[in-house]
Amino acid sequence: MAEVLSQSQIDALLHAVQSGEKDLNEPAVEQEKKYRKYDFSSPRKFTKDRIKMLNGIFDNYSRIINSRLNARLRANCEITVESIEEQRYYEFSNALTESDVLALVNVTVKNKEQDVPLLFYLSTPTALSMMDRLMGGEGSSDESLPVDYTYTNLELQLYEDLVSDMVSVMGGSWENYIPIEFAYSKTDVNPTLSQIIGLDEIVVIVDMKMQFPNMAGRMSICLPGEMLTNIFAEISRENPVRKLTTEDKSEEIFDKLRDSSLEIVSILGETRLSLNDVYHLNVGDVIDLGCTKDSSIYLDIGGYHWFTGKIGTHKKNMAVKIDNVCYQAEQRSE
Repeated sequence: MAEVLSQSQIDALLHAVQSGEKDLNEPAVEQEKKYRKYDFSSPRKFTKDRIKMLNGIFDNYSRIINSRLNARLRANCEITVESIEEQRYYEFSNALTESDVLALVNVTVKNKEQDVPLLFYLSTPTALSMMDRLMGGEGSSDESLPVDYTYTNLELQLYEDLVSDMVSVMGGSWENYIPIEFAYSKTDVNPTLSQIIGLDEIVVIVDMKMQFPNMAGRMSICLPGEMLTNIFAEISRENPVRKLTTEDKSEEIFDKLRDSSLEIVSILGETRLSLNDVYHLNVGDVIDLGCTKDSSIYLDIGGYHWFTGKIGTHKKNMAVKIDNVCYQAEQRSE
């Protein structure tokens, strides 16, 4: 859709043309379209539908922990999912520093614990603000906080309590697809040295924004590709049964539709009369429809033209012989 200019913009444009600042014959410079580079040597492991499913799951999770943190921290907290992207693990680990803290979460799918844990990350300013609120403070952000700040033992205990509470309700967002249990395992105080996941392994990173009245922070969840593959495989095992059931029901629906009746209206012609002419119509009067007796007529279904044909008789009954089918939508609405 073309951009609509305001009156002030039109006046400014006319003034620029009259003064010679702008040449109308100058070709417009088109903005170069930016495309995201795709690495064909390492194709995406998860389809857009799977990423969309994860987006819905973590949108639900953000609402769950949102209400939980509001009650526990006694503050209005708004949590939203900013992005869900498939990456290599080194892209996630390279963004971490030696002072960052990761929480390792055990994942159990249908009573079977996964080999690779889920990684839960809270940025240091966000975690300290939440701890301050837990202790009765206002949770204001500390601008003098050093980049390489290291948690104290007491803060690590509070961090563990916070994260374990947030992780414990994560399974509720998956219950529409598959029963999964998430349990806090331990805290990794130097994630840059530990090799929990191979650097080239596929992971899905869920970035979430946390907005408090006096500060904003972020939270990230790293889902290992191996774990997600197992989860999606379990979901797919249940889907064929649902699809077969849906197909069976669709056949039953179509069987009933085939026996249902449908009204078809044949239109001989159309004309326009004044109310005065209609009032004075009598038996024996002739109304000119503006078409010959051999011209094609329309057969309407649901108020649209679907067929054209010729009027005649069949076994001494009035009938219409179909000549053409109006396949295109433009023909049906003419």
